[in-house]
Amino acid sequence: MTGQFNGDYRFNGNHRSQWRSVTTPFSTFSISADARNILRKENFSGGIQINQDAAGDGRLKTFQLNLSGAYLIKFGTDSMQNLSLGIQSGITNKSISFDPFKFDAQYNGYQYDASLSNQENFARTSRLYTNLNAGAGYFNKIDNRKIVSGGIGFFNLLKPKQSFYNDDAIRLDIRSVLHANAKWKVAEKWDALPSFIFSTQGKYKEFNFGGAARYILVDFMGMYRAVWLGAYYRNKDAVFFNIGVNYDAWKIGLNYDINTSSLKPASSGRGGFEIAIQYIINLTPPKRIMHRVCPDYL
Repeated sequence: MTGQFNGDYRFNGNHRSQWRSVTTPFSTFSISADARNILRKENFSGGIQINQDAAGDGRLKTFQLNLSGAYLIKFGTDSMQNLSLGIQSGITNKSISFDPFKFDAQYNGYQYDASLSNQENFARTSRLYTNLNAGAGYFNKIDNRKIVSGGIGFFNLLKPKQSFYNDDAIRLDIRSVLHANAKWKVAEKWDALPSFIFSTQGKYKEFNFGGAARYILVDFMGMYRAVWLGAYYRNKDAVFFNIGVNYDAWKIGLNYDINTSSLKPASSGRGGFEIAIQYIINLTPPKRIMHRVCPDYL
């Protein structure tokens, strides 16, 4: 998806907080930027992405720095159908603090005693490894308000080691992702935005699907202003809703999960809150379309 936007430069920011009602909240931050036509090549795009997660009492942290590149293959002279091939690589650092944990060996028979040794022998508290991901995307722009796209991605291709005990047999499974979405005009001011994403990693699977309705307020001479509201379902886990606004170069969205899984008694139905912000710089001035009114006698 690197470079797949209308403009020259794109900047994204994202924050999510989850499970605050259950435990120390799982917190995610992500920032990214990508640019089209890098290296003075029309079909090449490049990007950078930084992610950081923190979870649990031990503040298990995952920090990622990734660089990505994509090459766009255009079909035909009108370029309405495109195939994008992308690759991403970088580094991940995982770290944990065992000090906040309480172990069986620290109970003296009557109560917990922090001064006692936990009698654990941890080989390391952090791990650094290389990432390698790849994917492909298909885009079909039927007209300005009828666009369908989809793609497939493969992550953790190097299956890096994960163990804090130096157990080389414990590795990160490859994650496969299949996704598709559409932007489809259904009325003069209304668009439908259906989408789904299916992920597998080892024995785990996740399926999200749903859609949103977008109402266009202004679409003229480079000004684009719209609002949208959507609902989605994550299979056997949660229902989530989003609301957002487009304001020219800005796009802002808010999401909220309502948990429906077996964790619901502990979570009280509450899941996660997420905010996403996007800003696009377009250096190409909008085309001024002049309309000539013909006399009615012609």
